[in-house]
Amino acid sequence: MGDSDSIVVRNVSKQFTLRYHRTLKQMAIALARKQDISEAFLALDDVSFTVQQGESIGLMGLNGSGKSTLLKLINGVMPPDSGEVLTRGRIAGLIATGAGFHPQLTGRDNVYLNAAIMGMSQREIDRKFDEIVEFADIGRFLDTPVGHYSSGMFSRLGFSVAVHTDSDIFLVDEVLAVGDRPFKKKCIKRMEEIRDEGRTLFYVSHAAGSVRKMCDRVLVLEKGILGFDGPVDEGIKYLHYDDDDTDEVEGELDETDDMDSELGADI
Repeated sequence: MGDSDSIVVRNVSKQFTLRYHRTLKQMAIALARKQDISEAFLALDDVSFTVQQGESIGLMGLNGSGKSTLLKLINGVMPPDSGEVLTRGRIAGLIATGAGFHPQLTGRDNVYLNAAIMGMSQREIDRKFDEIVEFADIGRFLDTPVGHYSSGMFSRLGFSVAVHTDSDIFLVDEVLAVGDRPFKKKCIKRMEEIRDEGRTLFYVSHAAGSVRKMCDRVLVLEKGILGFDGPVDEGIKYLHYDDDDTDEVEGELDETDDMDSELGADI
């Protein structure tokens, strides 16, 4: 790994198994009929690339292409089956809704828990706590157990902790940046600030407009294979994305209701 390398992914493959029958009875019947009960598939197939410190990478591809799997490997949530993933420095970001949250603890307690998992010290969390809460904008629900939160509220709080974590690499899956339009724009603005600070940004997105705005390089996954690695505009053309449909910051994200309506009957 070179002195300026931030992320090195070398000949990485990851395989998962799809199971068709969930109960023992269903499996027994399927075996008796000589039917397959599972199927292995490669989520990532011999993927290699290197990211320099301070680069802003847009990871694109159709649903099921392996983007989220790659993000989890870089974050260290799971190991590759073959090959290696090397990273330099502290990694922060949001790659799974509610990851690191304890459902029985309040939002306040989970800020401390989640921030500690990301490597923040008690003093650092104390110093940034008000900023984190203000950014998440969950108001009176801060002292409510997060088990009652919607997935949107999970993401707002988790994203807020992540963007206030001092890190060398920031990973984010756009589909988790949920909320109303002002919150999405606030997320994009904060990620621009992270990029401008010289940190490595690894950004999963379908939206051509936000990738053009945020990134200086695009990787495109196709059924687990790295099909393209190069300039942003060429990567978007490679995908044949219709810019008229993807130029908005929100891209394919569903428009969600405001905070109170997200809670529904949970609170």
